[in-house]
Amino acid sequence: MEAYQQILVAVDFNSSIATVIQRAQFIAGFGAAKLSLVHVVEPAPVDFLDQTMLVNMNLDEVLLKTARQQMQTLAEKYGVDSADCYIEVGSVKAEIFKQIESLAADLLVVGSHGRHGFALLLGSTANAVLHGASCDVLAVRVND
Repeated sequence: MEAYQQILVAVDFNSSIATVIQRAQFIAGFGAAKLSLVHVVEPAPVDFLDQTMLVNMNLDEVLLKTARQQMQTLAEKYGVDSADCYIEVGSVKAEIFKQIESLAADLLVVGSHGRHGFALLLGSTANAVLHGASCDVLAVRVND
C-alpha cells in the first residue's frame, strides 16, 4: 500500500477544525504528502427584489473576505503554504469534488459533527462527500 500523495482538508472554521487539520498533518507525515485546505462559501440566496439583491451581493463579499482572512490565519497557524489554500464559492459538495479532481487528491479529510439521523455518524457535509468523492475520505470525529 502506498502512502497518500495529496491530502485535501475541507475546513469550516469552527473551533474543532484544529483536530481535523492535525489528523491530516499526522497522516501526511507518513509519506510526506502535500497538504491543501479548501473552504467553500455558499452564496447568499438571491431574492429578485432589487434592495435584497444588493444586500445579498454585499453579504457575499463580506463572507468571502472573512473566509480569506480565516484561511490565512489557519494557514499560518498550521504551516500550510497559502498557495495550497483554496476559497471556493458555490455548492459545498460540488466545489470539494472539483478541488479533489483539480489537485488529484487521493485523500479528503473532513470533520464529522454527528447530530441527527444517519448524520449522527457523519453530519450532512461529510455524508454528502463520502458517497461521491473519487478518493478516500477520512471523517474525523469532532466535538462541538
